[in-house]
Amino acid sequence: MLKIAKLLKKSIGPMIIVIALLALQAFCDLSLPSYTSDIVDVGIQQGGIENALPAAIRESRMNNLLFMMEPGDRNKVENSYKFISKDNVSDKDYQTYIKKYPALANENIYILDTDKATENELSTIMGRALLLVSTLESDSEQTQDLKEQLRLQLPPEAAGLSLLEILINMPEEQAEQIISDIDEQISALPENITEQGAISAVKAEYEALGMDTGKLQTGYIFLAGLKMLGLALLAMLSTILVGFLASRIAAGLGKDLRSDVFKKVVSFSNSEFDKFSTASLITRSTNDIQQIQMTLVMMVRIVFYSPILAVGGIFKVLNTNVSMTWIIAFAVILILALVGTLFGVAMPKFKLMQKLVDKLNLVTREILTGLSVIRAFHKEDHEEERFDTANRDLTKTSLFVNRVMTFMMPIMMFIMNGITVLIIWNGGHGIDRGDMQVGDLMAFIQYTMQIIMSFLMLSMVSIMLPRASVSAVRIMEVIDTDLTIHDPGKPEQFIEDKKGYVEFENVSFRYPKAEDDVLSEITFTAKPGETTAIIGSTGSGKSTLVQLIPRFFDVTKGSIKVDGVDIRQVCQHDLRNKLGYVPQKGVLFSGTIDSNLRYGKQDATTEELIRAARIAQAADFIEEKTDKFETAISQGGGNVSGGQKQRLSIARAIAKDPEIYIFDDSFSALDYKTDVTLRKALKEEISDSTVIIVAQRISTIIHADQILVLDEGKIVGKGTHKELLKECEVYKQIALSQLSKEELAYE
Repeated sequence: MLKIAKLLKKSIGPMIIVIALLALQAFCDLSLPSYTSDIVDVGIQQGGIENALPAAIRESRMNNLLFMMEPGDRNKVENSYKFISKDNVSDKDYQTYIKKYPALANENIYILDTDKATENELSTIMGRALLLVSTLESDSEQTQDLKEQLRLQLPPEAAGLSLLEILINMPEEQAEQIISDIDEQISALPENITEQGAISAVKAEYEALGMDTGKLQTGYIFLAGLKMLGLALLAMLSTILVGFLASRIAAGLGKDLRSDVFKKVVSFSNSEFDKFSTASLITRSTNDIQQIQMTLVMMVRIVFYSPILAVGGIFKVLNTNVSMTWIIAFAVILILALVGTLFGVAMPKFKLMQKLVDKLNLVTREILTGLSVIRAFHKEDHEEERFDTANRDLTKTSLFVNRVMTFMMPIMMFIMNGITVLIIWNGGHGIDRGDMQVGDLMAFIQYTMQIIMSFLMLSMVSIMLPRASVSAVRIMEVIDTDLTIHDPGKPEQFIEDKKGYVEFENVSFRYPKAEDDVLSEITFTAKPGETTAIIGSTGSGKSTLVQLIPRFFDVTKGSIKVDGVDIRQVCQHDLRNKLGYVPQKGVLFSGTIDSNLRYGKQDATTEELIRAARIAQAADFIEEKTDKFETAISQGGGNVSGGQKQRLSIARAIAKDPEIYIFDDSFSALDYKTDVTLRKALKEEISDSTVIIVAQRISTIIHADQILVLDEGKIVGKGTHKELLKECEVYKQIALSQLSKEELAYE
């Protein structure tokens, strides 16, 4: 996976944008629970009043509050409020504030005039004073008892005064002592209760000022709702952009991987192809890359997002209520234990699944390719059983993995719902004790769910990772395969004076991991203007010999020279550009006759194509087609006969007009008449080129300038037809097996 991750360097810019967008999305998602908490606690319970710091307060009330404060606090409060007099009607400020605070018409008021930095400190000071004043003005039993005690110490004319007025008229030291005792009792109460009491006092003051507290509450809730809507829209936009970019990044990686795999496979020699089956290479290029692409989309959207969400959620939770963080730790441990168990069970099966997909593709490809043979031998039932076996094995493994995965979501939901119940049960006691508010509990639940969901999302990706990891290994096996045939560091140039020469010098070859040589001590020279034929019994190494010339394999010993240069010292492209190779099995590509003939030379003229078709004896059947050279060719040339396919393959090589022609038993599907006519046309039309023919039929090579007779990988005869009949027993036996003595004598 690390090697594949290196391919993402091209997408580093989009990745940075994705991370930024995910951070923005996480910020929005993490902010929403706070606003929910504020709507419940501030908007509903506190009437839209955020803290115990009044935005405006009557002069009489302010005087009472200042009396309850220490000198230092008193100065801070006085410096933070601006005095507005009811008598100063001409003042612009008065006209502004009278609309907002109708009580200003009857009483002077103070307006808060300070920065945000000091509001928290002022809120604490004002909250304490408001609670003290509210307590002293209340009709509680404790307040009445204290009032009766103080009246005994005052003159009769003070009998009608309130407890607060009594304290104001008492000696300062005695009043401070009483206030201190009450303050200690208030401090012993839970913080939430004292805060709610102070805010209730602020709300009462606003009502006294003539403010519409209902409108204040509605406005707060409406504004908070608009902010939540804005955050939700921003999060949605971020999610859409992240999804778009993630898909682009994954698609780009898939394109690069497919390109790298294809380029690597195209550069494979036959030795590398032996390591991988065609079905496996197709699976690796499609299914495996798709697995990585799908996983990458999830990783980009989740792997970066989940940690941001989890860390942000934990930070928010610590600021909400620390006493319940153990619940989150407990939930995370449960999830990790579950994922670890599933991971251990599913991982081996994911590896097996990819091998079973390979096997199914292999069986399917073999059946479809050999369908005519299967029908001819009436083995349909056998092949169906073979396919069903591969299909059942894959199905069983897939079902096992899916059954394991089906346990994940129900258990995860059980954990999440159980954690929710645990939070509500524990938080309910906290609310009952006054340690937390309802909104805080709701926010805590949401943050906990976000944290658990982040781990859940990571867990889901971790379940996908094993299969993607297996696919990555399989892809990198192809990409990292060392090529046995490669271009030299400093390619040599062909020698112009030896143009068309093909020289084998003591060439030996054995297949990789084989014990014996397939070819041994092969030495001969094929010259321009001459035809060199190779004949021998089946398995003698004829096709292997000519496949060494285009470097489908490299020689084990000795050297092969083309145009006077060892073919290992020149670029493969330059070497193969000189060759016109016609394989033993004619291969055509989907397209048209024209596109197939131009395969070796894209800029070939129409006259050159007609000439090539005429030489290859393909012109007649092409002309019979309605669309002539534009006649469609199906995949693999399935809509033409074997002989037509072979003639088109020969025409393709001729249209290229190469220096060297290699015909690897390319006349086997032709009838005798066509064979003779084609060889005659070749002799006349490409007389200046070097021609190397591998053949099974004596009649095909009987007029060759040089015939090589192979037997068990060695040259046992070299010469013309007449010379070999006299000197080579192997050739003579082959000739007599195909032609009578009279025919040989006639030839």
